[in-house]
Amino acid sequence: MAESDGQERTERPTPKRLEEARKRGQVPRSVDLSSAGVMIAAAITLYMLGDSLGSRMAGMMRDGLVIAGAESVDPDRLTTLLSQSFAAALWAVAPVFLATMVAALSTPLLIGGWNFSVEALAPKFERLDPVAGIGRMFSSRTLVELGKGIAKLSLVGLIAYFLLRSDLAALLSLGSVATSAGIVAAGGLCAKALLTLVCALAMIAAIDVPYQLWRHSTELKMSRDEIRREMRESEGSPEIKGRIRSLQQAMARNRMMQDVPLADVVVTNPTHYAVALRYDDSRMRAPIVVAKGVDLVAARIRELATEHGVPLVAAPPLARALHGSVDIGGEVPADLYVVVAQVLTYVYQVRAARDSGNTPPTPPVLT
Repeated sequence: MAESDGQERTERPTPKRLEEARKRGQVPRSVDLSSAGVMIAAAITLYMLGDSLGSRMAGMMRDGLVIAGAESVDPDRLTTLLSQSFAAALWAVAPVFLATMVAALSTPLLIGGWNFSVEALAPKFERLDPVAGIGRMFSSRTLVELGKGIAKLSLVGLIAYFLLRSDLAALLSLGSVATSAGIVAAGGLCAKALLTLVCALAMIAAIDVPYQLWRHSTELKMSRDEIRREMRESEGSPEIKGRIRSLQQAMARNRMMQDVPLADVVVTNPTHYAVALRYDDSRMRAPIVVAKGVDLVAARIRELATEHGVPLVAAPPLARALHGSVDIGGEVPADLYVVVAQVLTYVYQVRAARDSGNTPPTPPVLT
């Protein structure tokens, strides 16, 4: 296991480390997946267009073999015929080339995605170090790739052996049948070989893709010290600070909303501002602001107050003054004692009148 600063790298790589590795061009890649994708695309295209492609190729061969004597000795005419045949051949196999090209460009999206790294293309002089080169030749990664190559070569060799063994008689009999029948038989044998090869490559890719993902994650594993160091560095960035500040504000807003049902009164603007006050003369020196907000937050405070039976008192100057001068959890300043006392007195009178069944008092005129 690789070590860093004396500690084993046992922790999964963080998103930041993965992004840095991607900028260096270090992304998971599976050559076997690309090979399988290309072969599958070629097989599907040949299956869909095989008859048409075979007819075109047969026609080109027939036309190429039937050349008039005068044309065979005319360089210009012969060049024209060869150019036409070459263009026709390219046009015939163009769908296969196009399908394989699309497959080659698309398969990286399945593992690692497209990635262009200038840093990976930059020359690195340490690659010229012969000692380091010998070390890379005998590294565990190189040995694993060598083992994979031997295994794939052995698998393809076994497939070729069993195909030849099972179809040897059919191959030997091609010379004794008519040309058209021989072409059909040869096409069937080629299709069988291609299908078998595609299945083998797909099986190899199914094994290689998880291995490449595991190896990529293992190479980027981090020690706990590296994670702590990265967290300290990240906390200093403006983006992380802004995110932390937003989370803190959201948490404070949630706690604030939980205190609205405990308020004695909500002073409103009545639409833009809302300030919730609470006062317990046995524990508090002065009323405190338990929640405040403007616009949407103010609307939510009024909504919660209405749901829990907290009185709403419209006092625009007082609401603006409290919102601008008192923080959440702070005491009402001395210069607002009289006005706040009038509001609380009115609230207590309304509460007493409601409990006794009397007519509620008239709201005070606040200045």
